[in-house]
Amino acid sequence: MSFSASRLCLSALTLVAASASGAVNVAAPAPTPTAEQTAFFEKSIRPVLVTKCYKCHSADADKVRGGLLLDTRDGLRKGGDTGPAIVPGNPGESLLIQALHSADKDTAMPPAKSGGKLPANVIADFEAWVKMGAPDPREGAAAVVVAKKEIDFNKAREFWAYKAPVMPAAPLVADQAWARTDLDRFILAGLEAKGLKPVADADRRNLIRRVYFDLVGLPPTPEELEAFFRDTSPEAFAKVVDRLLASPQFGERWGRHWLDVARYAESTGKERNFTFPEAWRYRDYVIAAFNADKPYDEFIREQIAGDLLPAKDPAERNEHLIATGFLALGPKGLNERNRVRFQMDLVDEQIDVTSRAVLGLTAACARCHDHKFDPIPTTDYYALAGIFRSSRTFFGTSNPDAANAKKYNNGTPLLPLSKSAAAPAAAAPAQPPVPSPEKQLADLAAKNPERAARYAAMSAVEKAQLVEKLKAKGVLTAPPPAAAPSAAIGTALAMGVTDGRPGNSPLYIRGEVDSPGPLVPRGFLTVLTPGSPPAISASQSGRRELADWLASKSNPLTARVMVNRVWLNLFGEGLVRTPDNFGSTGEKPTHPALLDLLATQFMRDGWSVKALVRSIVLSRTYQLASTSDPKNYEADPDNVLVWRMTPRRLDAEAIRDGILAASGQLERTPPYASVVAHVGDGYINRGIAPSQFNVEARYRSVYLPIVRDYVPDVLAVFDFAEPTLVVAGRETTNVPSQALFMMNSPFVTAQSRALAKRLLAMTQYDHGQRIIMAYMLTLSRPPTPAEAARSEQYLTAFTPHSDSAASPAPAASAETAWATFCQALFACAEFRYLK
Repeated sequence: MSFSASRLCLSALTLVAASASGAVNVAAPAPTPTAEQTAFFEKSIRPVLVTKCYKCHSADADKVRGGLLLDTRDGLRKGGDTGPAIVPGNPGESLLIQALHSADKDTAMPPAKSGGKLPANVIADFEAWVKMGAPDPREGAAAVVVAKKEIDFNKAREFWAYKAPVMPAAPLVADQAWARTDLDRFILAGLEAKGLKPVADADRRNLIRRVYFDLVGLPPTPEELEAFFRDTSPEAFAKVVDRLLASPQFGERWGRHWLDVARYAESTGKERNFTFPEAWRYRDYVIAAFNADKPYDEFIREQIAGDLLPAKDPAERNEHLIATGFLALGPKGLNERNRVRFQMDLVDEQIDVTSRAVLGLTAACARCHDHKFDPIPTTDYYALAGIFRSSRTFFGTSNPDAANAKKYNNGTPLLPLSKSAAAPAAAAPAQPPVPSPEKQLADLAAKNPERAARYAAMSAVEKAQLVEKLKAKGVLTAPPPAAAPSAAIGTALAMGVTDGRPGNSPLYIRGEVDSPGPLVPRGFLTVLTPGSPPAISASQSGRRELADWLASKSNPLTARVMVNRVWLNLFGEGLVRTPDNFGSTGEKPTHPALLDLLATQFMRDGWSVKALVRSIVLSRTYQLASTSDPKNYEADPDNVLVWRMTPRRLDAEAIRDGILAASGQLERTPPYASVVAHVGDGYINRGIAPSQFNVEARYRSVYLPIVRDYVPDVLAVFDFAEPTLVVAGRETTNVPSQALFMMNSPFVTAQSRALAKRLLAMTQYDHGQRIIMAYMLTLSRPPTPAEAARSEQYLTAFTPHSDSAASPAPAASAETAWATFCQALFACAEFRYLK
């Protein structure tokens, strides 16, 4: 007999699969590209078309080769004499991709006279572009040489995003009793203007589950639920919020949001994928920063110019150096033999992550030409490039492959950290040092010759797995958590940047390093600098001045961009629904005055992220129910006006961590360093097998190894952020592979059995009480009477009994019955969604 929930999942899965298999109308017009797709095209595709293809395949070509025009979207899709150049969504059948890969001199593109075959990473960009549907924002014909148009910056500054936010007056509303805060008044005013009303408040059970997952990424325990329901004071919810904000799990949850933006990963990616064994230090710095409620302006300054900031002691000096890992973590094309091109690609990636992460602008689109949509001229791009060219980036891989050290010579050393930072404070009582779990394991092995031999033969990843197993059994003791990331035990090295030889950058014509133009003085984005720009010292890179400019209260974008991301992570959509594009191709804010209210309050409150989060979750708007309303839905189906809380699917980390929490297997103590740190330096697939990163771990998902191209399946299947890109808002899909994962994954199966054992061990409870506890642990609610009856029926029918009524069912059979029941709870949609 199968459990009804499982049958329901299978029926739904069949329906979804049948729907997904429907025919695609290839003749349909191309959809309008999203802001992210437009940015990808402008940064990675258009410049290559202009420099490598337009000479023979544009309206201005002396002779159009093969009848193929590549200077318009329609020309690209129509193709030439041999048919369409691309098949959107299918790189393998696209003639353009085939030509880029071809080794035949007659069919290979670009031809030798235009530079020959493109680098592998550029071809990979074209494949990715076609796979995403070949989004192309171009309209009409585009000539190779366009007359330069001067930008009127005064006029450009009239755009909403380039005006400094001003504290708005709260609007008058008809229903004055509904609003608790000014935030609520702005939301209510928008609804009343359309003749709409917000839905009712969420019930306490849905609200408590919502705020737990939003603030710490974990479900409330049954004990925490009971305590909340017992507290009937008006401050009950605020007490919970304050406790969650003070929890170390807050930094793990909200630090992960920033790691998405910072494109955090532990390998280079691209053609030659080498490990970043010291990347974990930046991860831990970010988590510690959010837990300490480090002011956001200070957080930005440290990541851009931490090495240039004053420090009160060696520990803070280390922390500042580790913070600059933000600029070193990006993907690296180690296969690039042209050192200048490698440097400029590195600089381009740093400009891209800085401008998008902090300003919500795609400044890197101005590398080859003036930005096509925003008032960012190429001179501004190279003004920023001069700052980063004047800095040295330390990311490691200095000797990635001894046999090919001369061939792959783009690696760098790492930054040394001060060892004195790990020393205990003078005021603290002397404590015996706790060796690392690895040292404890080595000492245990050394006591027995046979055991020592087996230990010596183990790989690094096998040792790491054994450490985790023995820690779980209490055989090994983890050292106390470090007070700051700089105090972490291990090799005292970090990724980061320091100042190099200061100087200005040439303006490379069309972005080509073999076509240098005039030098461009170092500086900032003109449109965001209405007065005199800050002076840059001739003896320094300019990163300190850049950091101050970015984190200034006079910068119109920095606070807006951050509060918009906080809103996005609490509501599912930002007030600006293109969170890393505040430019002209991005969406305008749905509630501009509310955005400015939050931005000005954020700065007024000392750039405190915790204060911002607290003010939002204590609003009545956040506490709305997710129930629908026919009138509201008809007027506003996308909930732009926020008349309810939109139901949201949990992200990948919350699903995994929620399963572990329910099963009782979650290890809340952060692990030592990282799996990648244990594996060490190396070339993935050449000396390091990807399987070495597949460690069975029970700690929180933020600590899992994030290796480019090898993200753990449990994260990838639920739309984990692509670690080569700046991701301010993740995609949220609902596809058959997710349901299949919940039903077939060894991880889910193992945790279902662990939950079953946990329930069966509750000998103080009877059968019915265990069913209630199963629902409380997974769904944060008791079962309805109908659910309890079905569950009892299933468990009774599934568990075989002997002929003797006095003989109990075999323990193994009972455990299997409960395990499948628990897996059905994990697999149901309610587990994965917040209401």
